[in-house]
Amino acid sequence: MAGELVRLYSYRLNQRGFAFAPDTPWQKEFEAKFPYDETEDQILTIEEVKRDMESSRPMDRLICGDVGFGKTEVAIRAAFKAVMSGKQVAILVPTTILTEQHYNNFKERLIDYPIKIEMLSRFRTPAEQRRILADLLAGELDIVIGTHRLLSKDVKYKNLGLLIIDEEHRFGVKHKEQLKQLRMNLDSISMTATPIPRSLHMSMAKIRDMSVINTPPRERLPVETYVMEFNQEILKMGIENELARNGQVFFLYNRIKTIYEMAKYLEQVVPQARVVVAHGQMDPEELEDIIHDFIEYKYDILLTTTIIESGIDIPRANTIFIDRADRFGLAQLYQLRGRVGRSNLKAYAYLFYEGKRAVSEDAMKKLRVISEYTELGSGFKVAMKDMEIRGAGNLLGPEQHGDILAVGFSMYCKLLSDAVREIQKKSDNPELLEDLTEPEELYLDIKYTGFIPDSYILDPKDKIEIYKKISGVVCDEDLEEIRRLLSDRYGRIPQEVERLLYLGQIRIICRKMGISEMTERITETKIETIDVIRIKFSAGKKIDVMKLMGLMSASKGKVFLKGEHPDCVFLRVDENLSLEDKGRVIVETLNKF
Repeated sequence: MAGELVRLYSYRLNQRGFAFAPDTPWQKEFEAKFPYDETEDQILTIEEVKRDMESSRPMDRLICGDVGFGKTEVAIRAAFKAVMSGKQVAILVPTTILTEQHYNNFKERLIDYPIKIEMLSRFRTPAEQRRILADLLAGELDIVIGTHRLLSKDVKYKNLGLLIIDEEHRFGVKHKEQLKQLRMNLDSISMTATPIPRSLHMSMAKIRDMSVINTPPRERLPVETYVMEFNQEILKMGIENELARNGQVFFLYNRIKTIYEMAKYLEQVVPQARVVVAHGQMDPEELEDIIHDFIEYKYDILLTTTIIESGIDIPRANTIFIDRADRFGLAQLYQLRGRVGRSNLKAYAYLFYEGKRAVSEDAMKKLRVISEYTELGSGFKVAMKDMEIRGAGNLLGPEQHGDILAVGFSMYCKLLSDAVREIQKKSDNPELLEDLTEPEELYLDIKYTGFIPDSYILDPKDKIEIYKKISGVVCDEDLEEIRRLLSDRYGRIPQEVERLLYLGQIRIICRKMGISEMTERITETKIETIDVIRIKFSAGKKIDVMKLMGLMSASKGKVFLKGEHPDCVFLRVDENLSLEDKGRVIVETLNKF
């Protein structure tokens, strides 16, 4: 399976896809009808998606944005653009309830345009499904929104151009790759609030592109989160407070066998509340009616299993209780908490665990993370924490997580890139896989330092985040983005931080040029002190000899070669140079190679 996926990704990286047409006047008119103000991140993400769509390289973009931060609008605009270019759009959604919600949102937004949309899920009768499939094949249907039903063998398209996967973490790799195999050069967008560790790592490793929507909509407030042993008094108080402001409550109870006993218990604790039960084993129509009645405010408490996890939008519901929260995954808890706080009212989440039962260390870590990251736009940070706790996942296999604790995350990624290289060697077209392999690790040992002073950034967490960003840069755009972020958030960049950014720039240039080592040694002779930086190139890297000779001549002896080191170039540094100038000189010299 790893081999298949490597071939698929390498094929996509080198394949020519369909280049969608630039925005039409209809597109501009349609976007102007959006009833809300777009956030900065939303505008940036829409631009990135459009740029990808207009390129001939197949798009594979992960959109990571919190619940209610506007990912659906990005999807609607991308779908509209695809249809304007005469292509069909498939939207894969994890649950029937969310499918219907998306279907209604798309219908409402596209009502003024001759775009035909259909929903394919168990809510459709067999006769309706047959009609939809016939329309899809004939090209009479522009957009189809569906559950796993879209992955069935009888679903065929006339001209599919764009695939959108919502709540990506709810699907297995087999499901997603199955759809991509339909059209190897298909443009695809994956949307999630908390990407699974594998997807996140693949995005960070540049196998996939990623957009992050961090800006919350105006008037949105963070959800107040409490983690505690099950407590009847807190339960009663939380429900009564919500009912007092005419709100509604979710109570998440994930055991169908005893869920009706729990309903009786809730009716005893809060007799005035109207309780209704919903779970996945109900008849689809009955379940749809219950959710619909809850939305219509015919009930106060929805006692439910995890079927509410994905995307159900009920602005009146602003308190959620999660029973046995320690048994859920971190991404799942984050999604469940995202069911509340979707209006401008203060929302509350209570995460209960059993007092009598020992809670595992990992489970407590998850509960701590979810209670710490309450600020708006934390989905990406939660996913990063999840990646630390669970590991990056068996990156190319069917499992969503991996046993990484034994070797550590960095070592795991190294082992993974080695495995990919092995597949590369055995591949018929090894050059196709070059994009997937990690470059040789750069060894940097120069007398040049940078740091972030307390006078610039005081918070240790923020400091670590910036250090990680700088150490992880792989291109000039990354570095510019960090510069903009620092200037915008903390003001004028001090010299110590500029030196740190120069180190980032040195890493980028070395990566581009295939430099594996850069070491600095100071040698004292009777006449003078000589400060020399040795630049070693990776095995197999061809150096432009004519260019190098020209550089040596122009440098007046500062750049030179040594016979015993044929794979190295030496740079003599003036010992009186200030640290600031030293960084600049190194970068300027490297850029001349």
